[in-house]
Amino acid sequence: MMRVDFTKLRFLVVDDNAHMRRIVRTLLHGFGAREVYEAGDGAAGLELFATHLPDIIIVDWSMPILDGIELTGMIRRPDSAVNPYVPIIMLTGHSEKSKVMRARDAGVTEFLCKPISAKSLHQRLLNCVLNPRPFIKTRDYFGPDRRRNVSGVYAGEERRLSDDAMVVDTAPLQLRDSAIS
Repeated sequence: MMRVDFTKLRFLVVDDNAHMRRIVRTLLHGFGAREVYEAGDGAAGLELFATHLPDIIIVDWSMPILDGIELTGMIRRPDSAVNPYVPIIMLTGHSEKSKVMRARDAGVTEFLCKPISAKSLHQRLLNCVLNPRPFIKTRDYFGPDRRRNVSGVYAGEERRLSDDAMVVDTAPLQLRDSAIS
C-alpha cells in the first residue's frame, strides 16, 4: 500500500471563516503537514499562491473579493507563470448538482461539502496525490479531466462530438513523488 508523507507537501487554505481555516489546518497538521498557509479571501489567497507555491489548495466557494470559482479560474490560466496544475479542493456548504458541476467546469480537482470530516478530507488529499488526473486543454477549458470514468458507450447529449481535447502533461510531480512511499 502506498503512503503519502504529508510533511513534504505545502498546503494553502483559503476561506473567509477563521474557524473553518483553523479546523482544516488542525486536520492537516494531524495528517502530518508542516507547511499550511492561510488566507481569508480570494485575493490574499492568490498572492500566497504566487509566493509560497503550494502543492495543494483548499478553497471555500463563497468569499469576498474573489470567490473560490474566480480564484480557481485565475489559477487555471494555462499561460500562467505559476503552477496552473496545482490540485484544488473546493470546500463548500453548497452541494447542489449545479454547484458541483460549476466547480468541475471551473477546473476544481476535488469537491468537499461542509461539514467536513477528517476521513473525507484525507480521501480527497489522497486522490490528489496518488491519482492525479491528466489535464485537458480545449478551446473553452483548461484543467483536470472532468471525466472520472471513461466509457465508450455513453451517448448522452453532453458527449463530446470529437475528442479534439489535447491532453497535456499532469503537474510536475517531483515534490509529490517524494511524498509518496
